[in-house]
Amino acid sequence: MKDPLTRRTPPRIPGRAALLLVAAAAVLPANAVLPANAAVAGTGGPAAAGETVKVAVEAVPADLTDPEKKEIAMELVSSAENSSLDWKAQYKYIEDIDDGRGYTAGIIGFCSGTGDMLDLVELYTARRPGNVLAKYLPALRKVNGTDSHRGLDPNFPKDWRAAAADPVFRQAQNDERDRVYFDPAVAQAKADGLRALGQFVYYDAMVMHGPGSDPVSFGGIRKTAMKKARTPAQGGDEVVYLNAFLDARKAAMKTEEAHSDTSRVDTAQRVFLKNGDLDLDPPLRWKVYGDSYRIPG
Repeated sequence: MKDPLTRRTPPRIPGRAALLLVAAAAVLPANAVLPANAAVAGTGGPAAAGETVKVAVEAVPADLTDPEKKEIAMELVSSAENSSLDWKAQYKYIEDIDDGRGYTAGIIGFCSGTGDMLDLVELYTARRPGNVLAKYLPALRKVNGTDSHRGLDPNFPKDWRAAAADPVFRQAQNDERDRVYFDPAVAQAKADGLRALGQFVYYDAMVMHGPGSDPVSFGGIRKTAMKKARTPAQGGDEVVYLNAFLDARKAAMKTEEAHSDTSRVDTAQRVFLKNGDLDLDPPLRWKVYGDSYRIPG
């Protein structure tokens, strides 16, 4: 495994109910007339002429689409998928991890046996005709749904790594990650009333289990969780619901030997939840497969 990395993240104000006190830019003139309901923050009384007026404004926490939050999400997934926080080094990654899905590759673990690698190479070829991977499209269509390498070996891994030097291929990986996994997961989480941590919990589940509706795919896991607890959008408690979702996710992982290590839930996501960090604010500390990681505040 690669050595864990750390990243500096600018501090953010935590919490849904955090308040910002914003001072007025100018002191009111002596003859100014304030509205009858104008008040000085912290006193409850009316503001007098010449006083600086402070207004309490509720800070809206960022969701996972915020660039800093999305970067955290990418690093968290990379710690589990690649044993590194340097997710941008994974565009060239490719190997068969013996999980029955053929080759696993790229920043999100696109697989030759599950269709998302095929979709990615088709997108890349539409944007860059004649690229080094285009010749493998017939083979990728044939091996879809299997763990076979037929028509891919021996040069597909070498050519994948060569393609990763092309910014067009790297952008295609970003776009397919967002289209298939990130955007649908965040949209569903927001519809369920979940904040940044819950949005990440959904995203990580969709990356590993896929966006399907069977019992061990994302849709089935969510359905199981909703039988145990209501979502915040349904009037339920966010922590209670996320615990139910993680319980269902863990049960789904244990049905497959390749995913039987549940540390990405137990010593990562569950840790953030127990700490009450529903907005996924750094500093963050977690473990995956026994390796320790941190994102400082």
